[in-house]
Amino acid sequence: MAEEFFAVCPRGLEELLADELRKLELANVRPGAGGAGFAGALPDAYRANLHSRIASRILWRMTSGRYRNETELYDLARAVAWEREFLPHQTLRVEVTAHRSPLRSLQFATLRIKDAIVDRAREHGGERPSIDRAQPDVQVFAHLEEQSVHLYIDLSGESLFKRGWRAEKGEAPIKENLAAALLRFAGWTPEQALLDPFCGSGTLVIEAACMASGRAPGLQRNFGFEKLRGFQRAAWNALREKARAAVRDDIALHVSGRDISTRVIEIAKSNAQRAGLGELLRRNAIGFEAGDARAGEATAASGLIVTNPPYGERSNPKSASVDAMMGDFAARLKRSFPQWQVWMLSSDRTLPRQMRLRESRKIVVFNGALECRLFRFDMVAGSMRS
Repeated sequence: MAEEFFAVCPRGLEELLADELRKLELANVRPGAGGAGFAGALPDAYRANLHSRIASRILWRMTSGRYRNETELYDLARAVAWEREFLPHQTLRVEVTAHRSPLRSLQFATLRIKDAIVDRAREHGGERPSIDRAQPDVQVFAHLEEQSVHLYIDLSGESLFKRGWRAEKGEAPIKENLAAALLRFAGWTPEQALLDPFCGSGTLVIEAACMASGRAPGLQRNFGFEKLRGFQRAAWNALREKARAAVRDDIALHVSGRDISTRVIEIAKSNAQRAGLGELLRRNAIGFEAGDARAGEATAASGLIVTNPPYGERSNPKSASVDAMMGDFAARLKRSFPQWQVWMLSSDRTLPRQMRLRESRKIVVFNGALECRLFRFDMVAGSMRS
C-alpha cells in the first residue's frame, strides 16, 4: 500500500509545485492549500526532498481522523505506532497549524499531542523522549481543520530552501525556493541571457545556474529522514549518486548579477563557490559585478531580467528615494534593454506607475508573510520618448 505525503510550499506556488512533482514522476499529485499531496514509497519522498526546488518541506502522513476536543487529539496521536519510526532516546519537537479549528488554544493542543507521543514511547520503550525546539532529531507536524486532524512526520529536517551553500546573506534576501519559482514563472531557459541587476547575495543567479547545470537542490545537505528507524540507506545512496552524475559543468550559459555594494558582490561570489559553481565562474558562464542598476548596460541583445529590487513601503521614510530610483531604473531599461523581458517582484502595487511602464502580466506571490506581485514588463525598441 502506498504511503501518503504532503509537500509544503509558500502560498501562491501550489500549482507550480504540483507541476514539478509530476515531472519527478511522483504518483497521485494533488495540489491543495499550502502545497501538494502525492503518494508512493519512502524512496519517492527521498527523491522529492532531493530534487524539489519549490517545496519548503516534505511531510509523511501518519494518520488522519476526526476530533472535537483535545482529549480526542490525544487519543488519535497515542494510537500511532511512533516507535516504528524513531527511538525513545531521540529528541522531538511537535508543531501544530490550524485552519478554522474550534479549539481555543493551539498551545494546549500541541501539549496534548506531545504528551500522547511521549506517553506511548515510555509505554513501549521504557524511556521518555526529550523535547528539543531548536535542533530535534524528529519533528511531528499536526494540521487541524474544522473537524479533522492530520498527523505527519517531517522528512526534511531543515526547510528545503536551505540548499547547504549559504553562509552569509545580503540585505533582505529571498529564499531559494521563491527564487526558483520566479525563474519558473518567467519561463527562463538556459539558452536565454539572464540578468539580476539587484542581485544581493546572489540567490537568483545561483539558483538559475544550479537549475541549468542539473544540480539537484538537495545534493549538499542532510535530511530528517536519515534519522528515522526505517531509513533505506541503499536507496538513498543510489538516488544521490544518480543526481551527482547528472551535473553538467560544461553547459553554455550567460547568467549575471549586479549590485551596487562591492561587499555584497563578494558574498555572492563566495556563495556561488560554495554551491559548487566554481567551474562556471571560471568560464564566465556566470558572473557578478559591482554596478548601479540605473547605469548598467545589457549583457546581450535580448534576454530576461528577473529581480527582487528594494521595496518602497508607503510607511517607510525611504520610500521616496526608492520611488525615484525605480523611475531612473525604468529609464535605463527603456534606453538600454530593448527586446528584453523584465520580471520584477515587489510588495508595492504602484511599481508600474513609479516606472511609467505598463505591466503585461502580474502574479500574486508571497515572500514570507508579505504579499507581493511579480510584474512582467516587455521592453521594445523605441520605447524611450525623445
